Amino acid sequence: MKKTLATMFIALTVLAGNTSCKNKTNDAELQTSATTIVSSNPEASVEIKDGTAHLSGTFEDEASRDATIAQLKAIPGIKDVHDMTTIREVVAVETVSPVDPAVQQKVADAIKDFPSVKVEVINNELTITGDVSTAQARRIKESVDALQVGNVNYNYNVK
Repeated sequence: MKKTLATMFIALTVLAGNTSCKNKTNDAELQTSATTIVSSNPEASVEIKDGTAHLSGTFEDEASRDATIAQLKAIPGIKDVHDMTTIREVVAVETVSPVDPAVQQKVADAIKDFPSVKVEVINNELTITGDVSTAQARRIKESVDALQVGNVNYNYNVK
């Protein structure tokens, strides 16, 4: 009887050990899955150690980093994700109009007597827009041409 109980106990122990080993995913398999997810960002990498993902590298924004972390956490067998990443700094680009503001102001002063007309920079070009009569169009063109400011797009409607 003692021999039978001892044999059953050993069998149960071996069976329990085998089942827990089958459920546990090894790091190599996890590494393959994690690398597939992270490969969409060439500046990031992941390393799996004892079921924990160590994510490093640079991401364009927080949303893409957070999405990657969520995908890694969703892999069965990943216990935790250590985030060691950085977010790329956004470099502000200052746009400068190719039209000198002083020139734009001179033209605006020249057409101030025509309230339906305005001066704008459209597609990097000084443009005069609005509704004018034929006589007004001629006076505006003469006034602006006298300033010798270069190319001006007369894009007003003559009525």
